[in-house]
Amino acid sequence: MARLIAITGGTGFIGRHLAARHVAQGDKVRFLTRKKSVAGISGAEAYVGDLAESEILRRFVHGVDVLYHCAAELHEAANMERTNVLGTANLLDAAVGEVGRWVQLSSTGLYGAVRNGTVREEAEMLPNNPYERSKAAADALVLAAAERRGLSCVLLRPSNVYGADMPNQSLFQLIRMIDKGLFFFIGPPGAMANYIHVENVVDALLHCAETALSANGRSYIVSDHCTLEELVCSIAAHLDKEAPRLRLPELPVRALAQACSWISGFPLKTSRVDALTNRVVYCSERIEAEMGHHNLVSMDTGMGELVRCWQHGAN
Repeated sequence: MARLIAITGGTGFIGRHLAARHVAQGDKVRFLTRKKSVAGISGAEAYVGDLAESEILRRFVHGVDVLYHCAAELHEAANMERTNVLGTANLLDAAVGEVGRWVQLSSTGLYGAVRNGTVREEAEMLPNNPYERSKAAADALVLAAAERRGLSCVLLRPSNVYGADMPNQSLFQLIRMIDKGLFFFIGPPGAMANYIHVENVVDALLHCAETALSANGRSYIVSDHCTLEELVCSIAAHLDKEAPRLRLPELPVRALAQACSWISGFPLKTSRVDALTNRVVYCSERIEAEMGHHNLVSMDTGMGELVRCWQHGAN
């Protein structure tokens, strides 16, 4: 039976894939956009407005079976409170008592800069930048609405989301470095790579929308992981290149990154050293056990897709 689906952030990376999946399933889809000239999503209806406009929000959520709140300000810190927190509050005011299920797209970033161990849903929230703090505040508003206002909601926290049309270029940069023979490992073996293909995230969002009411107010991590060595070997194999072997000690590499941080365009950033040496794993056991979710796109398949996309663009 066709359902009425509403998506904020429907023109974003994850939102586009989510809207396309629902349209393919025969659902009626509407999405909120601030731009009148935005390219349409085939088979979906655009509602032009933003999260500050109460009237457009009331029309947007009216009679909706599932509302996915995917919209967020990612880059401009000055607008994060207005969009991510106040915008969520405005949307909640319009949606409570109107929508069948609210699915909140959150982030594992709310757990902070964890460097080691396994992170599960009950881990302490330690957001450490304006974006993460604003998303934590938005999640708190949604959970409060579930407890006090009868909202049926589920929160999904993906790790680093990737796909061929992703705006973040870090994995493409990694592919380029491996292709050119410039990549090197930092520190001892065993660093972890935590990524999740966008289609796996969409699958998880659909599970969140369809799960029983017993999941109301619960949060779920969705991720995939492998060692950095496995990730790099996978990319090298898809490039038909020999896997890199060079490994440098962490402390001098980190010192170099810090010393050269003032140089515009210097490729080795402290954040990059952090990413290449972290040993944390984001655990998806809860969503697997409670919703039967399993990632259908493996890390190796996903890396092959990225390599082919990069090769097409590089030629």
